[in-house]
Parts: sequence; C-alpha cells; structure tokens
Amino acid sequence: MSRYRGADCRLCRVEKVKLFLKGSKCLNEKCPVERRPYPPGEHGRARRRILGYGIQLREKQRLKRYYGMSERQFRIFFQRAERKRGITGENLLTMLERRLDNVISLIGFSHSRTHARQLITHGHYQVNDRKVNIPSFLVNKGDIISFREKSTQNEELKALVESNKNKTIPAWIEVDAEKMEAKVLSFPTREDITLPVEEHLVVELYSK
Repeated sequence: MSRYRGADCRLCRVEKVKLFLKGSKCLNEKCPVERRPYPPGEHGRARRRILGYGIQLREKQRLKRYYGMSERQFRIFFQRAERKRGITGENLLTMLERRLDNVISLIGFSHSRTHARQLITHGHYQVNDRKVNIPSFLVNKGDIISFREKSTQNEELKALVESNKNKTIPAWIEVDAEKMEAKVLSFPTREDITLPVEEHLVVELYSK
C-alpha cells in the first residue's frame, strides 16, 4: 500500500490549518503553519479563489490527511458510513474517530497519529487483552486499550505516558496512566470532534 513520504508540515500548509501530524512541534512557535500561514510553493502567497468542486475537494483532502489515510481507505470508510443509519457525514466522522491509531494519539500513548500507526504495526498494543496490529481497527464501547506486557517495561513508552498524563482526554474515553490503559466509555459524538471540517461537503463530493 502506498503512503505519503513527504514532509508532514507541508500538508498542514496546503490545507492552511494544523492537522497535528508532528506531535509537540505543532504546539510551539516552530510550527510552519504559524511561521508561514500560506500554501507552499512558488505561488503560495498568491490569492486563489476556490469555488464549488474545489471547496468540496479541500474538505475531503483535509479530513483524509488529518487521519493519515489513502484515497482508497477513505472511500471504503465513506461507503461503510453511507450504509449505516443516520447522517452519513456524522457516521463517517464517528468511524474515523474510533480508529485505533487516532484513539492512541488522543489518549497520549503516542506522539502523533503517525507515531501511533508505527507502534501499532510493531505490536505494542492490545485491545481486550488481544494483540492488535491494524491501525484502522475500530474500537467499540467497553473496549480496554493497553500496552502489551513486554511494552509496559519499555522506558521510552513509560516516559511517553507519564509526560502526557495531564493531557486533556475526550469525554468518551477514560485513561488510567498508572496501569497504562484506557477504556472506551461510549461512541464519540459530533461535538467531540474538534477538527474544523464541514463533513456535508465531503458527502456532496462523493454523491456526484
């Protein structure tokens, strides 16, 4: 499967919004979006008027890049959201938020989503005492997410969890930093998703 191998901060500048792809770097003055709040490239400073299809495309690209997904992966998630009862756009966001790599990042068990995907594929985590090495795994209500026994002895991972123990955690997840585990209390709601995105534009784009 192909994946983006370029500079993560370039993606944030293209979307002109922080996608939080570089962990703590996104929170300090070194963030390129803060220093250069315009798209990269020779004509980045030029004014660009985006209408219609372009607006819809930008919303889709922003959402896809925020969760670090390929076009094929994103379309599969959209199709699954479309088949579920309820509002398609909200179904999509809820499913994306429940991805294991996203949850690991939210609870402070990794530096970023990219880092979370790496740790997951290396087999550091388990869900309900079963090893999970698929970043797109969807967590459910009542699931217990924890480090595998061997990983709990890793000094770097222990320091990571300790440094993030005061991090603000979404209300739908409960974290026990001492045990290095977290519990999914409920499914996330639209209000829990802080990324500035208009999901109805993504639905309109794929409905053409």
